[in-house]
Amino acid sequence: MMSRRSAGLLMVALIFTAAPAAAQTITWQMANEYPATSIHGEGDQFFARELSERSSGRIAITHSFDAALGYRSRDLLEAVARGAVPVADMYIGALGDIHPIFLLPSLPFLAVTPEQARILNEVARPEYERVLARHNQKLLYPSPWPPAGLWSRRPIAGMEALRGLRVRTADANATATLRAAGALPSQLSFADALPKIKSGAIDAVLSSGDGGAGQRLWENLRYFTAINYSMTMSMVTINLDVWNGLDTDLRLAVQGAARATSERQWKEIQTRIAYNYERMRANRVGIITEVTPGFTRALREAGQIAIDDWLIKVGPRGQEILDTYRKQISAR
Repeated sequence: MMSRRSAGLLMVALIFTAAPAAAQTITWQMANEYPATSIHGEGDQFFARELSERSSGRIAITHSFDAALGYRSRDLLEAVARGAVPVADMYIGALGDIHPIFLLPSLPFLAVTPEQARILNEVARPEYERVLARHNQKLLYPSPWPPAGLWSRRPIAGMEALRGLRVRTADANATATLRAAGALPSQLSFADALPKIKSGAIDAVLSSGDGGAGQRLWENLRYFTAINYSMTMSMVTINLDVWNGLDTDLRLAVQGAARATSERQWKEIQTRIAYNYERMRANRVGIITEVTPGFTRALREAGQIAIDDWLIKVGPRGQEILDTYRKQISAR
């Protein structure tokens, strides 16, 4: 029979044996400029749940949506690189001045369907990974946005309506395209654009307006013109020092959660467009889906300026990516 003293010593031993396991719980703060109800905010939360389950609770994620930490997408690449945040979800087009490869998904009218966007991502992913490694981070997964359109105070029926229109853009491609179309574009983060929209300093926004982002836009911009401009991307990255410090089993858990989240996002985008339109109509947003061929043709011509400029910046590798992408599209 065990004495009270022996039982007490055993209990102490059990406590101290269990203590290190409890202390090994890792908590990551994950930053995102966009709302929790955007498709990317929902993806972040799905990733956190998957990771918690796959790591048996050893990795936990706390979320900072709506740029709560003060980081816009443009800031997040550097924030992850230096370890200010270990994990972040950032709009890829905002990083175009860091490296032009990040402007690829937002090239005008290049990838405008989920299938096209996914093929483009598969072709370009090795290039993204190489550039991110130079910025001390690893790509976990990219994630698509619904097609971008024009949110405005008044209906936009053609090129004449764009002339002199003060439009918020999210990246250099859209800025160049809309400037060539006669508009007055301003590249702003979503968080910085909202007060300007409310004050009337901005007349229109080029955006998908997904989830909570759409809700904030339709408070002031009552029309949406579905020009089907592009299906842009966001991506989730992790600091390389954090990644390298993980045990093998935790790395596998992170990779598994990332793959599951990526599949969830690509599946979700298939129905998200119709869902967003349904919400817009329920909130009396005027949706213009029938765009005249002349309007589309003129926008494509304006967008060619952005494509030509991108090819100059990226060099021969850019043309190789476009050729491979178009070849794969043609083969489908």
